[in-house]
Amino acid sequence: MAAVSTAANSFLHEKAYVNGQWVDAKNGATFQVTNPANDKVLGKVPDMGVDDTQEAIQKAYTALQTWKLTTAKERSVILKKWFSLVMENQLEVAKLLTAENGKPLKEAQGEVVYGAGFLEWFAEEARRMYGDIIPTTAASKRMMAIKQPIGVCGMITPWNFPSAMITRKAAAAIAAGCSVVLKPAEDTPYSALVLCELAQQAGMPPGVLNVVTSSRANAPAVGKLLCESPLVAAISFTGSSATGKILLQQGASTVKRMSMELGGNAPFIVFNSADLDKAVSGAMAAKFRASGQTCICANRIFVQEGIHEAFVKRLSEAMDKDLRVGDGFSPDTTQGPLINVKGVEKVELHVQDAVSQGASLLKGGKRHPAGDNFFEPTLLTAVTPGMRCFKEETFGPVASIIKFKTEAEVLTMANATPAGLAGYFYSNDLAQIWRMAEQLEFGLVGVNEGLISGVEFPFGGVKESGIGREGSKYGIDEYVEVKYICMGGI
Repeated sequence: MAAVSTAANSFLHEKAYVNGQWVDAKNGATFQVTNPANDKVLGKVPDMGVDDTQEAIQKAYTALQTWKLTTAKERSVILKKWFSLVMENQLEVAKLLTAENGKPLKEAQGEVVYGAGFLEWFAEEARRMYGDIIPTTAASKRMMAIKQPIGVCGMITPWNFPSAMITRKAAAAIAAGCSVVLKPAEDTPYSALVLCELAQQAGMPPGVLNVVTSSRANAPAVGKLLCESPLVAAISFTGSSATGKILLQQGASTVKRMSMELGGNAPFIVFNSADLDKAVSGAMAAKFRASGQTCICANRIFVQEGIHEAFVKRLSEAMDKDLRVGDGFSPDTTQGPLINVKGVEKVELHVQDAVSQGASLLKGGKRHPAGDNFFEPTLLTAVTPGMRCFKEETFGPVASIIKFKTEAEVLTMANATPAGLAGYFYSNDLAQIWRMAEQLEFGLVGVNEGLISGVEFPFGGVKESGIGREGSKYGIDEYVEVKYICMGGI
């Protein structure tokens, strides 16, 4: 174990987890994990490659032969125990998350509780994996459809929600009777490994949950193997649309079931009829959570001309009052660091591009003195469709304001993106609410609400933002096959 003064020492594992064992890479290679708030080394983990991943897949396939025969009740009991253990240790797990991800401890604890909710939810959904009895077409036949686990599931998860994105995927697959080989983001492996420890304590059989850690250099080869291995039946990925497209191509060689939650470019629309206080509060939540580093963060804030000046003034005041940049372990911090320097450089580029094309910089716009990975909460107005912050996902604490005149105009601009994950709008016009909710081309729509996630709700995008749904009663469907059975001679 590495010594980490602000993290949960007993939960910081420096080995990967395969077949119920803590293991090193076959070649002994490792890579360092750092705290983005101060760049201090937290520890190291194995830098696993193709050979290590192949072994994990084989162990998962072997475990599958037994796990898929367990009853829904048996799987449910283990998942519920796993849920209880995460909840009992939520603060220590959150400390580890803050140490490697940087988000404020309160946000990290919220994520751990949110993520644990998927363990509880799918423990319950395991027992509701119903099939159908189909009315017969002949007196001598009986027909039915049953649901069965699809098989070994390969999973690749991101750094921005390093705990919840694992449970949202793995809990559904395990509840269905599948086994899992998961590669967490290289920036945040410890949040994955602590979940393995707690799953082991809960009685998860060896080989059902496997985590292979790999550096950025080895990640493409590991992902390619997961997509092309004939022993892996399904892939679930959360990350960029560009990487998702590569995985889709690779998975085509073995006709993989694919589930993907990809990038976003969320519009946040404020109409003249909106409640201004609620709209500002919603924008603060939708824009600045996790320092703007979520796929459903408001990326383009459209404000109708009649309320534009008042909204900008109130949003600026709220940013001054409520946002505090600093180390995630400081109790006053609401804005932690960006994950790394590359993230900072992208945000910096977006701001510079916007200003060079005529945007007005009202607040922030530069790196924060707290450290190399910190960026000031930033407010831009007079943003136009040709700017990068309009066309691309910024993934940082930049509020980009676009003024609009009519509903038709803003609907066209909001939908003018290949992304289709989340969208938000504020209005008190009931007819307008129905029109906008139905016509926005996004998989998730918040109406007069900036926080829309929950374990009970289907999460996923349209267009280039993904395939499939996670969470909710639909989430388990990504990991099951429907088998038709016809019985004759009756």
